[in-house]
Amino acid sequence: MDQLDYQLESYNYELPEERIAQNPVVPRDNSRLLVVDSPDSHRHCLFKDLPEFLRPGDLLVLNNTRVLPARLYGHKSSGAEVEVLLLEEKQHHCWLALVKPGKKFKPGSVIEFELNPTSKNNFNCERLQATVLETDEETGGRLLKFEIPPGKSLIPFLEAFGNIPFPPYLTETEALPEQYQTIYAERSGAVAAPTAGLHFTEELFQRLQLKGIDQVFLTLHVGVGTFRPVEVDNIIDHQMHGEWIEVPAETFEKIAKTKASGGRVIAVGTTSARALEGAAIALANATETPQESTFTGYCGKTDIFIYPGYQWQIINGLITNFHLPKSSLLMLVSALIGRKRLLNLYQQVLEEPANEFGQQYRFYSFGDAMFIAPESVL
Repeated sequence: MDQLDYQLESYNYELPEERIAQNPVVPRDNSRLLVVDSPDSHRHCLFKDLPEFLRPGDLLVLNNTRVLPARLYGHKSSGAEVEVLLLEEKQHHCWLALVKPGKKFKPGSVIEFELNPTSKNNFNCERLQATVLETDEETGGRLLKFEIPPGKSLIPFLEAFGNIPFPPYLTETEALPEQYQTIYAERSGAVAAPTAGLHFTEELFQRLQLKGIDQVFLTLHVGVGTFRPVEVDNIIDHQMHGEWIEVPAETFEKIAKTKASGGRVIAVGTTSARALEGAAIALANATETPQESTFTGYCGKTDIFIYPGYQWQIINGLITNFHLPKSSLLMLVSALIGRKRLLNLYQQVLEEPANEFGQQYRFYSFGDAMFIAPESVL
């Protein structure tokens, strides 16, 4: 280990603003793919070429979370406008949320939300209101209590009143809400998409299946923890915000069978990697026989923070997008192939000319991807 691996500034690099993708590629699997296939080589491909670099018997682990329409607009009784971003449900109908302008919303403040004029409102919702209960010191957010009829869920109300919360760096996006969902998104609860999965299409899944490459799902509801900035000079002092995960017993069983037969476990996205590793550690800490306990599955929260020096428990390889400077996501990928090599690859990608389709590499949510093959892992 290099002591620089622990310093926040060591994960900085110059990213031109125009290289942050504002819109997704259509079709999804026509995005670029950097294949890191050995300790000292890499290739420039398209995402639809992925089956060429996987083997029969390999297993893809995907995060099936679905992004909530978690951004709400409304006003106080005084008429003052407010914007709310829901982060997670703390209690029944009580949600932690970021509120703008936050200083004016003290406990007892009531917010009346406005219908989203573009929603279908199949639930025939007409009114949605919430009361500020308290301030959350950790996030600076507010705990909101929603007035929901007994026996009802907030989710249908969000479909009528809410908006998909595109990240703040998507300043000029023309993307449709469904383009910020994976095609296998199923379990509502995230406030951001697991973006490595956005590249997959039904046709690509069919080609993977024909080659004998299996897939399995877990859930990590992406929240503030994934995107919270690292603000400490020594990254070891960074504390991740807990995020809800569920790794079913069947997922662990298929992983065990894959490894036993010589297959490789490839996490699709940093969220899948964190869910697997977090669940494995939680189960190991809960029992003296962790090898057997994994077959019980795991449901709970994880605040695992992965950075160089981490000893991987489950995954062999990773499919991931290109991440922003100084982010915890960049540190996680560095733990797999090394910080120096990763930053060197990023620099080469930024200098790489456009391909035959006129595409330069693009970064973050709607950007391109890299496949870190097991042969290239530290």
